Amino acid sequence: MPTAQRVRNLVTGTTVVTALAAAVGVGYALGNDPDGGGRPPASPPIVLANADLTVAAGCDELLDSYVDRALEEVGPYGWGGGVVYDVMTSSDAGAAAAPSSEAARSTVSTSRSTSNESGTNVQEAGVDEADVVKVSGSLLLRLRDGELLAYDVSGDEPRLLSSTALEDARGGGWVGDPGGEMVLVDGRAVVLGTSTDGTSTTITTVDLADPTAPTVVDATTVSGRASAVRLHDDVVRVVLQNGLPELDFSAPDGAFGQLRARLRNRALVRDTTLADWLPTIDGAPVVDCEDVAIPEDELALGTTTLLAFDPAEPTARTTTAVATDSTISYFSTDRFYLAASASSWGWIDCMDCRPTDVPSTDGTTPLFAFALDGTDATYVASGDVEGSIADRWSMDSVGGSLRVAVGPSSETGNFNSVLTLREEGSDLVEDGRVDQLGVGEEIKSVRWFDDLAIVVTFRQTDPLYAINLSDPTAPRLVGELKIPGFSEYLHPLGEQRLIGMGQDATLDGVTRGAQAALFDVTDLADPRQLDVVRYDEATQAVAATDPRQFTWLPEQRTVLTVVSQGWTGTTGWVSVLSLADGSMSNRMVEVEHGTDVADVRLVPLASGKVALVTGEDVSFFAL
Repeated sequence: MPTAQRVRNLVTGTTVVTALAAAVGVGYALGNDPDGGGRPPASPPIVLANADLTVAAGCDELLDSYVDRALEEVGPYGWGGGVVYDVMTSSDAGAAAAPSSEAARSTVSTSRSTSNESGTNVQEAGVDEADVVKVSGSLLLRLRDGELLAYDVSGDEPRLLSSTALEDARGGGWVGDPGGEMVLVDGRAVVLGTSTDGTSTTITTVDLADPTAPTVVDATTVSGRASAVRLHDDVVRVVLQNGLPELDFSAPDGAFGQLRARLRNRALVRDTTLADWLPTIDGAPVVDCEDVAIPEDELALGTTTLLAFDPAEPTARTTTAVATDSTISYFSTDRFYLAASASSWGWIDCMDCRPTDVPSTDGTTPLFAFALDGTDATYVASGDVEGSIADRWSMDSVGGSLRVAVGPSSETGNFNSVLTLREEGSDLVEDGRVDQLGVGEEIKSVRWFDDLAIVVTFRQTDPLYAINLSDPTAPRLVGELKIPGFSEYLHPLGEQRLIGMGQDATLDGVTRGAQAALFDVTDLADPRQLDVVRYDEATQAVAATDPRQFTWLPEQRTVLTVVSQGWTGTTGWVSVLSLADGSMSNRMVEVEHGTDVADVRLVPLASGKVALVTGEDVSFFAL
C-alpha cells in the first residue's frame, strides 16, 4: 500500500499533504534517510481520531517513546526488578439486583454462530480460525510434527495423497503446539508455527493445486508470537505480540550493587533500537513508523501488530500496530477490537523499602477499534470500559454495537456486568449496561446472539443469566437459572436451545467431573435446564479450553465432543450426545491416549460422513 494511503488510514476527516506523507515515508520508517542525515525532517505529529492514540513524527520519536516508557519499568534486576505485584481489582458490593419480571417469550434465535465450512468450530460465523485440521470438499489437511498431510476423503476410507515437510512448523508456542496451525483458502494453506521460545513465528504458504504434490510458495519468519489467526474474505490476519526485549541485564553484586546494576540496565534500555520493539523480518521492522499508534495511557509495554495478506500474494503484507502488549483481541467480519491492560511491573531497591513503582490500574480496560477493509485496518475509535475483560469470548459485535462482558475491578462492585458500546465519532461510548451479575462470582462462559447474551458465573452454584440486548441502549436482565456446577463453553443448538460443557459440582462448589447440560431459552424470563449428562469423576470437558474439540451435527441432532481423564496416563473419549425431545443420550468411544488427546478433531464432511483425526490416524467416525 502506498505510504500516503497508510497515513490516511490513521487520520480522520483530514487530507494528508504531500510534505507530511514524505516526512513519514517508507525510507525513513526503515531508517534509510535518502539524504544521508539519518533523521527525517522535522514535522508535526499526525493527529489521530482522538487523544487516546498518537503517532510519532518520525522513527527517532517513536523509539524515544518506547525508551522513555521502558526506563520506568527497569530496575536493578531487569524488567520489574524481579518483583511482580498482584493487584486486587475487586471490591465488595451490595446484593445483586432482582431479575426483571418480564415474562414475554424470547424472539431471539440462538443459531447465528455456526461451525465454519472448513470444519473448525469458530466463535464468529464467517470468520475462520486457525486449526490443526482443515477440509475443503473431498480434501482434508492435517498438521502433524511439522508435516502437512493431505488426504482424499471421498472414498470408503481416507487415502493419504502427500506428506510435505515444513521447516519451522513444529510449533512450541501459542500457535503450532505441537505441530503448527493453519487456515485454508482458495487451494492454498497458510501454516503458522511458533518457535519453541515463543519469540518468532514462521508463516508458510503452500499451494495445493495438485494435492499429491504441494508446493511451498513462501516461508517467512517474523519476530513476535502469533496470538490470533483469522481468515475472512480471502484475507489472512495474524495478531503478533512483541513484549519487552530480552536484554543482557546485570544483577546486583557487591557494595552499591543495586545502584550500579540499575544504571547499567537503564543504559541497555537506552541502547535499544526499533528492531528490539517491533516485529522484524531478517532484522528489519515490518511496521513503518507512521503505522505504530502510541497509547497515551500507561499500558503494558510492548507492541501488538495486525499483519494481513492475501495468500495469492503472500509477500504483499500490510501492517498496523499499537505500542502495547495485549493478548486479548476479537474479530467480527468488519471490525478488529484490541483490549489493552495496564502495566503490571514493579520493583524495589531493598527489602525494607517501599516499591518505587507500584503497579496499579484505574479499574478500566482500554479498547481500540479498527475497521477492516481488504488487507487494510483503519483505526476508527477507542474508549474505556469499567471492569476487566477475561478473553475474546467476552466481546461481540452486531449491527454497529459492541457488546462486552466484564468482571469486577476497582471501579466496579464485586459483580459482573454486560455493557454495550457504540461508535460516536472517534469514541467508543457506553450505550447501556447491566450490573449485579454473579455477585462474588467469576464469569465462566459467555455466548452472544443477535439480541441475546447468555452469561454463566460460578462460585458454589451455576447462575445462568439471560440478558435481552434487542435495545442496545437498555439491555435488560430478564431471567436467571441457578443450578449446581457450571458451563465453561456454550454452543447454540438451533432455535432456543443451548448446550453447556463444563463441570458438575456439589452444592458447596466442589467440582466432581465433566458434565453436559442442555438448556431451553425459549422464555428468557424462565430459562430451564432440560437434561444433564454427568461423566466420571475427575474428567474434563476439553471444549472448555479448546472449543475446536466440539462438533454439532444439526441434521443428526448429535453433539460430538472430547472428554478426557487424568493428567498422566491421560485417556480421551468422544462423547456422542444424541438429542431428542428435550433429553440427551450418551455413548462414549475411547479414541486416544496421552498428549495426543489434544489433537483429536471430529470434522463434518460434504459427503455427510465425519472424519476422526487422532494423533496418528485419520478415519471415519461411526455415528
